[in-house]
Amino acid sequence: MRYFDMIGRGMGIGLCLIATGGSLALIGAETVRFSGFEDCIELKNETTQVVLAPSFGGRVLSYAWKGRNALGPAKLGPGRFDIGPEKVIPQRKELWEGEWEGRITGEHSAILTSPEHTATGVQLIREFTLDPKSSHLRVTQTIKNISDERVHWSHWSRTFGKGGGICIVPLSKDSAYPKNYVMYNDQRAIEFLPEDPQIEVRDGFFLLKGPPKFPKLGLDSHEGWLAYITPDDLAFIKKYPTYPNRRYWEMVGMTLSLWYVDNWGEDRVSVCEIEPIGPREDIAPGEYASFTEDWFLGDFEFPETGDELDLVRLEESSKRLMGLDM
Repeated sequence: MRYFDMIGRGMGIGLCLIATGGSLALIGAETVRFSGFEDCIELKNETTQVVLAPSFGGRVLSYAWKGRNALGPAKLGPGRFDIGPEKVIPQRKELWEGEWEGRITGEHSAILTSPEHTATGVQLIREFTLDPKSSHLRVTQTIKNISDERVHWSHWSRTFGKGGGICIVPLSKDSAYPKNYVMYNDQRAIEFLPEDPQIEVRDGFFLLKGPPKFPKLGLDSHEGWLAYITPDDLAFIKKYPTYPNRRYWEMVGMTLSLWYVDNWGEDRVSVCEIEPIGPREDIAPGEYASFTEDWFLGDFEFPETGDELDLVRLEESSKRLMGLDM
């Protein structure tokens, strides 16, 4: 058995090939056409498929395990990432949905690179690595300062989970919010004492059981993981670092934002946006700052109602997927 060199194929994308029994076979990374998007990059193993779209803002179109996709409709480019803080950062269409460069870097890895963006003074680099034997996908977004002065931005993930699910967040004991979360209302104000039938705080966990009255929520938990259970019995887990002694630059110091809405957009879809947020980065000219999320998928039976969700079993299952001891 021997490995062949990376073979260039448009936009610097390559195919990694392996020789077995006198023939060539793909071993986990290739360029594909997916859901109407050309020149996508697919990372895959026996159970898991990841599809990346360099041409649509460096997004993830699919993150699927045993044929079940955890993300929203592919046409939305649901595996989205961003930088913030959202209320003061310049418009960044080129970063958000522009044409990026994509390149396969290994048997189960790829890197996507944005155009240089003058208004924010940065270029974004996203690295994706799929474990060869499991659903574990490591995603690292790097902010590179291309300007001649310091920039101050933060990582912001904006992943659309498949609609109709339940989001569960373990809570820290030292929340600055009286009810462990805040809600942005339709008057552009932030409610610190919200009430909503779709939201429950129980046994040290926050549960978002469906679209609330106002879709955007903020949490300041430092537990560093969350779970999203889809109606087709799939658990989507995100693990991410938090920094209690660093400055979180959104207006209420969130480490995580959620945005859950029904009948959204021209296709009237249901989506839950799952958004880990990084701390403020002070990046000197020519320097970099990176933030890594680890994604996992596994079986978890969807409860008939959020009230019936077994939080002990969920925590055990989630930590098992993440490789953490209870």
